Amino acid sequence: MSLSLEQVAKVAKLARLEMSDADLARMQQQLSAILDYIDQLNQLNTDGVEPLAHPLPVQNVFRPDTPVPSLPAAAALQNAPSKILDKDAGYFGVPAVFDTDEPVSH
Repeated sequence: MSLSLEQVAKVAKLARLEMSDADLARMQQQLSAILDYIDQLNQLNTDGVEPLAHPLPVQNVFRPDTPVPSLPAAAALQNAPSKILDKDAGYFGVPAVFDTDEPVSH
């Protein structure tokens, strides 16, 4: 499966990577090679192969999910940097990460 330069440029933009034309061309070759290899793997007959086989015994290492009281807002906000903290509203304010014209709601 071959990717076009436009597709690679779109992926780079989504990943917020600035790439030169030479980097895009090299990345196009590398990503296409990876997708070709995945296509090869998809053609293998995996009938009878146990899914998610693991060489070690797998066990859940999480603690039991039991309800506990929430951290008070004042305690959660006490160590926040003042540049991202809106103490009057009682929440953290962070810069937007998506380029969108939609208003940000809190």
